[in-house]
Amino acid sequence: MNPAPLPPLPIPGPGAHWPTGAWETGPQLSGDPDRLAELLDPVFAVESTPELGVSLALVAVQGGRIVAERYGPGVGPDDTLLSWSMAKSVTQAALGILVGDGLLDPDAPAPVPEWSGADDERGRITVRDLLRMRSGLRFVEDYVDDTVSDCLEMLWGAGAEDVAAYAASLPLEHPVGSTFSYSSGTTNILSRILGDVVAGGTGRGNREQTEAFLHERLLGPIGMDSATPRFDAAGTWVGSSYLYATATDFARFGLCYLRGGRWGVDGIVPSDWVDDARTPRSVDPELGWGYGEHWWVRGDELGTFWANGYDGQATICVPELDLVVVRLGRTPAELRDHRERFLASVIDCFRD
Repeated sequence: MNPAPLPPLPIPGPGAHWPTGAWETGPQLSGDPDRLAELLDPVFAVESTPELGVSLALVAVQGGRIVAERYGPGVGPDDTLLSWSMAKSVTQAALGILVGDGLLDPDAPAPVPEWSGADDERGRITVRDLLRMRSGLRFVEDYVDDTVSDCLEMLWGAGAEDVAAYAASLPLEHPVGSTFSYSSGTTNILSRILGDVVAGGTGRGNREQTEAFLHERLLGPIGMDSATPRFDAAGTWVGSSYLYATATDFARFGLCYLRGGRWGVDGIVPSDWVDDARTPRSVDPELGWGYGEHWWVRGDELGTFWANGYDGQATICVPELDLVVVRLGRTPAELRDHRERFLASVIDCFRD
């Protein structure tokens, strides 16, 4: 698809707030806070609702300050919750740091040993093809039927000890770069590449180096101190699915992207890498959502882009409103439309 010009990100001025340590709270800068409270309070007062299932946490950040924060029964601000596929967007950020360091060329063939044969068409797949979910590799992203699902087999079956090797072993189903196909497998291939690069190309089993890199270059600088990545037995971060963090720490990650990859005076993720993430390159044929590079893109007048995860996890960046919304919970797939309407209503509470 031919992407339209990107909506601008909010530019923080000299007095902009950057959370360090405890995060300041403040009033909404736009919209109707009373309406927002009327929407959120009943959802988080009960264990579950018919429309949303279980809602664990919601944090809204505007102008760099927390303007709304809710937790479900038995959940608090210090509880770390599972990202599911929101971790894919964090993987994209980590790779962007390597690209900015000159250690990884996203447009060169991806360094994947399983594809190194002279006649292997998979050797044409680039890092960018993987980021855009346009690798052409066969992968069935199903979360229910273990008789057909590559995702279930990779995470909990025969591929669980080496998720990247499982995904990289699969054949091409489409010509490279031709077809969008959402795949947790491609993210785990990228995650292994991340580990190989930060370990100096020494091969697999790079858990310590990967974990240190993530904390020193990404998670630590933005204060995402609760974040805990989970690794497989081969030492690869399961970047498709497994990052635990508090709701406010996921909001820190969203704020970093909302502000073009910066944190205070420091550039964490290259700004052009953030723009690549939020540039729509495909449309998911099932959901109708736009997709950039490991981030989903709404294509609306607000410039909305977001990290999305199974069971209704979301870290939503809304540039036009200088807004980040994090919602964590357990919403079954059949309630997806209800969740979409709920989150749209939350964002509407910030419109003037």
